[in-house]
Amino acid sequence: MAAVEIEPTPQPQPKLGPVAPRDRIFTLDMLRGWAILGILAVNAMTFAWPFALEAGGDLVPPYPHDQANIVGHWVTDVFFQDKFRSLFSMLFGVSIFLIGGERSDPARGGLLTRRLLWLGVFGLIHGLAFWYGDILLHYAYCGLIVMLLRSWSAKRLIWVGGGLNLLFALLSAAAMMAQTLASGAAGDGGQGGNPFAIGQDDLMALIQTYQSGWPGAQVENAKAWLMLQTFSLGLIPVTMGLMMLGLGLFKAGFLVGKSPTWVYLLMLAMGAANLAALGWYDWIEASAPWGAEDASGGLAGVAGSFAWVITLGYVSMLILMTRFGLKVLTARLAPVGRMAFTNYLTQTLIMTTLFYMPWGLHWFGEPAWGPGPLWMAVGGVWIAQLIWSPLWLSVFQMGPLEWVWRCLTYGRMVPILKPAATAAQGDPVSI
Repeated sequence: MAAVEIEPTPQPQPKLGPVAPRDRIFTLDMLRGWAILGILAVNAMTFAWPFALEAGGDLVPPYPHDQANIVGHWVTDVFFQDKFRSLFSMLFGVSIFLIGGERSDPARGGLLTRRLLWLGVFGLIHGLAFWYGDILLHYAYCGLIVMLLRSWSAKRLIWVGGGLNLLFALLSAAAMMAQTLASGAAGDGGQGGNPFAIGQDDLMALIQTYQSGWPGAQVENAKAWLMLQTFSLGLIPVTMGLMMLGLGLFKAGFLVGKSPTWVYLLMLAMGAANLAALGWYDWIEASAPWGAEDASGGLAGVAGSFAWVITLGYVSMLILMTRFGLKVLTARLAPVGRMAFTNYLTQTLIMTTLFYMPWGLHWFGEPAWGPGPLWMAVGGVWIAQLIWSPLWLSVFQMGPLEWVWRCLTYGRMVPILKPAATAAQGDPVSI
C-alpha cells in the first residue's frame, strides 16, 4: 500500500505590532530625546520671525542688537544649528530598518511603506495648516528611497552615507568662501543669489501680515512652505546620506553603545575641535554690526558645514556618560525620545499659539522676542516635555500621536495602555 502524503498544516504568521516597551533600545530613545529638544532651539526663530532673517542678507532685524540677542543667536548657531537635525535624520534611518527589517521581508516592507506614506500626510497637514518649517514630508519621501537600501551592510552604508556628507560639507564650505569673496567684491552684504532675500520694507510688511492674524498669517505660511519644500528637494542627497550613515552606525554598534571607548573618545575630540573653531569664528561674525561683511571671512560658514561631526561628538558624549555612571542624567531624555513624534508636533502647537495662531498671543515679530529672550520660551517647553513625557508613559506605552500613527499604519486599533493592563489581549510580535 502506498504511503499517503499529508500536507503540513500551515502555521499562522504572527501578527505584526508596535515594539513593546521592554524591547526598546535605551540608547536610541535617549539620543532621540536629545535630538527633539535641540531641534526646538533651532526652530524657535522661525516660529517668531520671518524666515528671511535666518536666511542671510543685509536685513536689519527689528529686535535690538544687544548682548542678550548676540549671545542668544551665537549659542543657537554654534551648539544647535544643523547638529540636531543631523542627529534626527540619522536616527530616522535607523527606524527605517527597525520597522521594515530586511528587504526580503515583504510584510514588514509593506508596513514600512504605509508608515512613511502616513508620515507624509502628517507632514502636509503640519506644514500647510500650522508651520512652514515642517520636515516630516521631507523625511517621508527620503525614507521611501532609503528603504530600498536598508539591507546594505554597515560598512557600505557608512562609506556611502559618510561620503555623501563629506562631499556636501566640502561643497558647502567652498560655496561659503566663494560667496564671501563675491559679496565682498559686489558690496551686497552677502545677499546676492539668495532666493529667500527680501527688502527691509518687505520684512516689516510681512511681520504686519503675520500679526494681522488669520487668514493673512495662514497665507504667508503656505507661501513660505511652498518655497521651503521646493528648496528641500535639493537636500535629498544630504538627508539620504545622513539616514544611511545613521543606519550604518547602528548596524556597526556605534549608536547603541557597543563600540570601543576609544572610538567614542576620538569622535568626541573631533567634534569638540570643530565646535571650538565654529564657536570662535561665529562669535567674530555675531559680534559685527548688522549688515556688515562677514567678519570671519567665511570661516564661520566653513566650520558650520561640518555640523554632523559635532553631532557625532554629541552622540559620543551621551553614550560615554551613560556608560560611565551618569545614566541617571541621560535617562531623563529617553521618555522624551519615546514620544518624539508627539513632542515635535506639540512644540509647533505651543510656539505657533504664542506667536501667530488666531487663538494665541500674537507675539510674532515683537522686538521683545529676539534670539536671547526666545530662550525663555524654549526652556519652558523643554521643562514641560521633560515632565509630561515620563508622566504620560507611566500609564501608556506610547505617546498619543504615536498611537494615532501606529493605528493608521497597522490598519487597526493597537493597544496604548501599558502591557500590564493589556496582557489579556495577547502579545504581538514586536518590531
